[in-house]
Amino acid sequence: MEAGMNVLHDAGVQATRYLQMNYQGAQDWFLFVSFAADLRNTFFILFPIWFHLCETVGIKLIWVAVIGDWLNLVFKWILFGQRPYWWVHETNYYDNTSAPVIQQFPLTCETGPGSPSGHAMGAAGVYYVMVTAILSIVVGKKQLTFKYWFLRTALWTGFWAVQICVCLSRVFIAAHFPHQVIAGVISGMAVAEAFQHIHAIYNASLRRYLGTTLFLFSFALGFYLLLKTLGVDLLWTLEKAKRWCDQPEWVHIDTTPFAGLLRNLGILFGLGLALHSQMYMESCKGKQGQQLAFRLSCIMASLVVLHLFDSFKPPTKVELLFYGLSFCKSAAVPLAAVCLIPFCISQVLSQQDKKAV
Repeated sequence: MEAGMNVLHDAGVQATRYLQMNYQGAQDWFLFVSFAADLRNTFFILFPIWFHLCETVGIKLIWVAVIGDWLNLVFKWILFGQRPYWWVHETNYYDNTSAPVIQQFPLTCETGPGSPSGHAMGAAGVYYVMVTAILSIVVGKKQLTFKYWFLRTALWTGFWAVQICVCLSRVFIAAHFPHQVIAGVISGMAVAEAFQHIHAIYNASLRRYLGTTLFLFSFALGFYLLLKTLGVDLLWTLEKAKRWCDQPEWVHIDTTPFAGLLRNLGILFGLGLALHSQMYMESCKGKQGQQLAFRLSCIMASLVVLHLFDSFKPPTKVELLFYGLSFCKSAAVPLAAVCLIPFCISQVLSQQDKKAV
């Protein structure tokens, strides 16, 4: 088993070397793709746009991203996947030859296990939701013409182009082996397809949101503590990242498993609070909520406010404080985009209407 994995890992390292040696000029593009594929951009950019254009799609994006990333964490804890940038230094596969030299980048030093790729899984799930949503809207308008089939071909071509770019990017920066990004794409599509048949998320009660958040956290924490009592340290990768990363400042606490878990659960918790708030009911569900101008205003304001909000970085010296603030920061994202900003815009427009009368 180990010999077979060594051969697979070596093939992955060779793929990384090939990309780095022959496509060095595309370095900036690959770094941008890895940055863009981060789920943070789904929460801060894609979610507010889709929520105010088509509420159900925005809600599905959050559920697919959060549940998908939670499953990714569980898979990583079970599979114990290596990462190229540390495996190449620790393996005995190259005892008789010199180990290949691979370059590292600021986005290389992820601190969690490597399989499956979280970036690939998240991008596949999120873009699968968006492509199927657009096609469903077109089908709903009964435009099954040549234009529809052309649109379908273009969207799925774009989908696979994005996935290939994400996969190549993660391999190029030595964060993942090829088999890990492939597993991520397949897993992400499976999660998104599963939510095509789960309609309860669109009218889920606040109790359901709170219960789901508590269950996901309790399961992950319980699984971690159980294996720790059995002598299995699920944070074994953190030490490897600190040891083998070229630059200590490239190792970020927000890439640790529990940081990602609390960030995602904060998003889901905040969405539940927002959808059951009075401000949401008075703004998005009111008369103004049906107007395109109102929705576009909410999108623009949300993108600006959330961009400024994202610039706030919780202090990292005290881990528990960082985790707590990360949860609160994430919960504030849907609260701002779904209820606070729409309510403020609604109040402003109502005052203008009164003055006009």
